[in-house]
Amino acid sequence: MDPIEEYIHRMSDAEEPLLHELDRRTNLRVVQPRMISGHIQGKLLEMLVRMTGARRVLEIGTFTGYSALAMAAGLGDDGVLHTIEVDDELESFARSFFDRSPHGSKIRLHIGSALDIAPQLGECFDLVFIDGDKREYPAYYRMLMGDGATPALVRPGSVLIADNILWSGKVVQPVAHNDRHTQALLEFNRMVVEDPRTENVIVPLRDGLNLIRVK
Repeated sequence: MDPIEEYIHRMSDAEEPLLHELDRRTNLRVVQPRMISGHIQGKLLEMLVRMTGARRVLEIGTFTGYSALAMAAGLGDDGVLHTIEVDDELESFARSFFDRSPHGSKIRLHIGSALDIAPQLGECFDLVFIDGDKREYPAYYRMLMGDGATPALVRPGSVLIADNILWSGKVVQPVAHNDRHTQALLEFNRMVVEDPRTENVIVPLRDGLNLIRVK
């Protein structure tokens, strides 16, 4: 850890012991552990949930459950967080930590495609964290905002947070014709900044967060 990062960690609220254990076990047992949100990003997500007063939260891409638990900590007792993960092999790992958390009762874990599941939940979401398949980011955005034929899953004042939006700097490099991940992220960022229904800012935290507010 470089000195600035170490200072940021030291001068921010401490990581909850259960989240620290989750991070450690993810790094020991799961392929591509760097996909975990981690302490500082997790704390930011928790604070955004709390500061916006969100009561209904959607997460696209659970992974091992770190960000879901972080956001659930920011919810009031009447809040609900729906988190959707396509990889069923991660279900038992995530649930084992949800079951041990005082905030786990606020979390509803769904296994499958977010594009199929989210519209069936019957919710209008106050905050959405997008961290699923990067190739599907444009489709997630169309689903959330509505396209005229289907109702929107968010409302004016809702906040969308899209992770990995800088994609290790690939968004400013020549893109290979078969690099569907980077192509989709470029399309997503263009869709957002050109959409008159929203306002946004990209924050260069870790791999980049696109913070989007529905007008």
